[in-house]
Amino acid sequence: MRMVGKGGIALIPSAPELKRNRDVDYPFRQDSDFYYLTGFNEPEALAVLIPGREQGEYLLFCREFDPQKALWTGRHAGLDGARDDFGADDAFPMEDLDEILPGLLENRERVYYPMDRGGDLHGRLLDWVHQLRDKARSGVTAPSEFVSVEHLLHDMRLFKSPAELAVMRKAAQVSAAAHVRAMKACRPGLFEYQIEAELLHEFTLNGMRSPAYPSIVAGGVNACVLHYTDNDAKLQDGDLLLIDAGAEHANYAADITRTFPVNGRFSEPQRALYELVLEAQEAAIAQIKPGAHWNEPHDAAVRTLTRGLVKLGLLKGKVDKLIKDETYKQFYMHRTGHWLGMDVHDVGDYKVGGEWRMLEPGMVLTVEPGLYVAPDCKKVDKCWRGIGIRIEDDVLVTKAGCEILTGGAPKTVAEIERVMQA
Repeated sequence: MRMVGKGGIALIPSAPELKRNRDVDYPFRQDSDFYYLTGFNEPEALAVLIPGREQGEYLLFCREFDPQKALWTGRHAGLDGARDDFGADDAFPMEDLDEILPGLLENRERVYYPMDRGGDLHGRLLDWVHQLRDKARSGVTAPSEFVSVEHLLHDMRLFKSPAELAVMRKAAQVSAAAHVRAMKACRPGLFEYQIEAELLHEFTLNGMRSPAYPSIVAGGVNACVLHYTDNDAKLQDGDLLLIDAGAEHANYAADITRTFPVNGRFSEPQRALYELVLEAQEAAIAQIKPGAHWNEPHDAAVRTLTRGLVKLGLLKGKVDKLIKDETYKQFYMHRTGHWLGMDVHDVGDYKVGGEWRMLEPGMVLTVEPGLYVAPDCKKVDKCWRGIGIRIEDDVLVTKAGCEILTGGAPKTVAEIERVMQA
């Protein structure tokens, strides 16, 4: 509200309920921005922030309490709960929005709201403004400036508070335990979805019923498909299994990738590529500290991978030229990380003023280099074809450097083989 200022008003809507089929809804997941500000986990709600308003600066429009609805679908806050349990200065029924909101917009200069994802809010806002403009002769002024609220809010969300970090550590801990469970359960002849069930079991056992994103459980050549989610193939002896999966805890995500042999033992070509990816990840993590810019971990990973690919014979030429020409992209085609928080690909600018953003304490990012050798890649020896490897951890920028939040998931060759052979 300090950033919005006394001449402004901010409107942030909740997420809608979404139909899965006929009269069945998808499990409700609150809009991240709305939840970040309110902690209110219901649909059909609108948070209104009005800096300087004497009668109350934070208003919440929501559903009134309905005993019949509570009987069928469970408890909900109602207007009293919005005030008493969620800190709203006042609360109003959503049905009264068209009656009340125009008066709240009177004589405000600027409106902050989510322009690209506000549902029908944009159209209704224009109607309210037109109503106010019709009252111009009576001295009422309408807002004349409309600003994306994300510009303010997403920079706030980029820096995690101690309370947020406690939630993220718990999500990371449970997610790491799920990856260990998957390693211990894995063996040739199982199906990918059976391993996915092990992950979901561990999540749910710890009260985290929703994964942060659809789990990737990709055996063999399926690991060369970056966003593979079919998870229906049989696991073959001698193949690798790539798992990209994380739990969501209190609307905060974990995001871990581990790659390990289905039979518990790496072959020599698998080990060589795996240890190269691990070396690249370690080089990237070593760059994460306050004052480093966002792209430094990626640059370190790319250089390590390119140098290693030349040494192994998958690429030929001078490392600098291969990097400049982006020749490495035939085996490593994605970035080395992204912001992490309430969204698995979390909000926050990667560049500021055209320059890569500097890392600061409280930021959380993933570090996930990989190598993917297509099964039909004729440029390389047959022993490399069809191998897909990614190693991903969640990393917090600290005052002294960084902290790996997901260190509970084994990732060295020795650690993985020991867990799988236990």
